Amino acid sequence: MDVLLHTLYPSACFLGGDKRQISMCVNDLKGKSVELACLDLEGVLIPEIWIEFANKTGIEELKATTRDIPDYDVLMKQRLRILDEHGLGLNEIQEVIATLEPLPGAREFIDWLRERFQVIILSDTFYEFSQPLMRQLGFPTLFCHRLETDESGRVVDYTLRQKDPKRQSILALQGLYYRTIAAGDSYNDTTMLGQADAGILFKSPQNVIDEFPQFPAVHEYEDLKKEFIKASNRDLSL
Repeated sequence: MDVLLHTLYPSACFLGGDKRQISMCVNDLKGKSVELACLDLEGVLIPEIWIEFANKTGIEELKATTRDIPDYDVLMKQRLRILDEHGLGLNEIQEVIATLEPLPGAREFIDWLRERFQVIILSDTFYEFSQPLMRQLGFPTLFCHRLETDESGRVVDYTLRQKDPKRQSILALQGLYYRTIAAGDSYNDTTMLGQADAGILFKSPQNVIDEFPQFPAVHEYEDLKKEFIKASNRDLSL
């Protein structure tokens, strides 16, 4: 924190080292904190990759997402088991991803958001999946996970960045005195939404909306823009 304060308030805070002045600077920094927009990826900006892969392969079990199975570890172990049973690996998944595009309106929304906020994507996807779609979105900052594969491309395991990574990312950003507004669609987003200074459900299924009525729920990008404007502590416009 001292480094952050020194960067933003070098003379007022550190020429003389007065503790009262430093405390005043901290309070001022909290009040003027930069706002970050933190978004989920799949279902919010891009199609659900596993659903698209299930449609391509005809394997219905692969359509399960965190909308259906809230425990991400259980969900991923199920996915890896199914891939093994059908002899499918990373190469086959990447072939499907290469054919996908962001959801209609997603790129325009990201561009709109970037003009008003710093934007970070907090996702439970994997870096091995993300490159083609991130390119189409203009390469926003992405925090996600890693897959482990063998020489043949078989997916043998996955490495989570940390437990409850979306919420932990929000906590870390708040520790740097950023104000956070988050949007997501599924169960695995709700701890992030709850930790953020403001949380918004976007394109969520009705069961998630019903279970988390404390969050405003919208389904169109224009309405999501309005929710971000409402949640901001600045005077923003469409």
